[in-house]
Amino acid sequence: MSILRTGLAQMNATVGALDENVAAIRRQLAAARAAGVDVVAFPELAVCGYPPEDLLLKTSFVAANRDAVESLAPDTAGMTAVIGFVDRQFDLFNAAAVLHNGEWIATYHKQRLPNYGVFDELRYFKPGRGELMVCTRGAWVGISVCEDIWVPGGPVSRLARAGADVIVNINASPFERGKWRQRQRMLATRASDHAVVIAYVNLVGGQDELVFDGNSVVFGAEGELLAEAPAFREELLVCDVELEQVFRARLHDPRRRHALRGEPANVRRIQADEVAPRDSASAVSVPGPVPHDDLAEVYEALVLGTRDYIRKNGFTKVVLGLSGGIDSALVAAIAADALGPENVTGVKLPGRYSSEGSRTDAEELAGRLGIGILELGIEPLFTAALEVLAPTFDGTAPDLTEENLQARARGMLLMALSNKFGWLLLATGNKSELATGYSTLYGDMAGGFAPIKDVSKTLVYELSRWRNDQPGGPVIPEDSITKPPSAELRPDQTDQDSLPEYDVLDGILERYVEQDWSLPEIVAEGYDADTVARVLRMVDLNEYKRRQAAPGVKVTPRAFGRDRRLPITSGYRER
Repeated sequence: MSILRTGLAQMNATVGALDENVAAIRRQLAAARAAGVDVVAFPELAVCGYPPEDLLLKTSFVAANRDAVESLAPDTAGMTAVIGFVDRQFDLFNAAAVLHNGEWIATYHKQRLPNYGVFDELRYFKPGRGELMVCTRGAWVGISVCEDIWVPGGPVSRLARAGADVIVNINASPFERGKWRQRQRMLATRASDHAVVIAYVNLVGGQDELVFDGNSVVFGAEGELLAEAPAFREELLVCDVELEQVFRARLHDPRRRHALRGEPANVRRIQADEVAPRDSASAVSVPGPVPHDDLAEVYEALVLGTRDYIRKNGFTKVVLGLSGGIDSALVAAIAADALGPENVTGVKLPGRYSSEGSRTDAEELAGRLGIGILELGIEPLFTAALEVLAPTFDGTAPDLTEENLQARARGMLLMALSNKFGWLLLATGNKSELATGYSTLYGDMAGGFAPIKDVSKTLVYELSRWRNDQPGGPVIPEDSITKPPSAELRPDQTDQDSLPEYDVLDGILERYVEQDWSLPEIVAEGYDADTVARVLRMVDLNEYKRRQAAPGVKVTPRAFGRDRRLPITSGYRER
């Protein structure tokens, strides 16, 4: 039986780090050769990293990325490689280079350019035209890039109608909670609808606010999952595709036979040179389905996104404030898992309203995680600020101003440690706080990165419970999880003095922020009308704060930042 040994090189690329990315590609090419791979595919824009954004406006960058592809050709002796890069002709194209047996034999230009959510491809690229198929070891391999496969009846359909046995799809598909289900359902449908094998390779790693989860897969011609790579780590997934089974699937699929009436136009066919036969005695162990756990994958995404942001930007150590509360506890656990506890320092910053329980919870957390801990009291700074402002504030009653002074004193001390020792400051605010403005500019919002920026308060609790259930025992103190959340900026304060209960708040926020529901639609779900109106007003009024927030890991379908773009100055209000 004729076999096409297919490799999917799931790699962690860094935008702009051309030399590092090329070195990583070379390592995977060597591994593919050692495994006897016939065709190996690398992710979308693997050479330059994704998304390169306005680096694409630098002609030197585009030229260097193309030179890098040229340099990789000699490493493909005896096999075929499909590698994502930026092509320049009369315009810029999101492209796939086909390198075969030491030569660059063809280039495919992505046709479907996404321009929604976090994607801005129409800002930079021109859509390609026409399909590309390469014949190697007796198999016709169709080439496609990411969005090309998401559209029914698009390039993938035309490749199948033209006789492709295997369709390689190279991707930079960002992580969202549970997205793997949607992705695999779509790929299985494409494979079975067209009686073709789909080999889908995805990028892995963190890039600014995005995390790419990998989860590269191969689906058979009947829509069955043949192989799956693990999430969140680099991997060369190798799978033997039995071409005879693909042919038999076509014979038994009258839909496809009907579709073949009328050959698609603009299909380029490249017959690759013959290469030395693969060692027929070699065998490949194909991994079965990877178990999925949504909470585990969100946590892994937060860890990987935090690790890559810190290391790719030249930091090795981080610092964060430890309040004894749930948010800072979860961020500390993520940081320790991402960087190692020896690279994390937590700082207790007690003030006049800090409870003894908060201090002991912070100490217990640091001890369980094995991270460093410091204590810097804010009372002298707070008192001094009050004294300086007393003449100006004379005759006014204490309010949020005095509360925020405490948060800003903490931010000042944490930034001083960051500056002095080169530690990146992690902000510990969650999505619920950021949505409603329940945070202090230049205070608890201070920081270079915000790991749980896209994590709602209710999800913070779920992730904390999940982390405590992992081998090694609980790391987050139970009191941090069970006590009423409080900023501790005035006597007996709780979050619910200012906000609805978090399960109510997060339900409203999910509908308004992530799904763009109107006020009446949310109320129709059973939420109190006054509560909904108050929450929506808080969201709308605090856009200016969010524009000044640190970047953080995207884990939901609609994150604040590049994913949700609303004007700061806007007179529109839901009613």
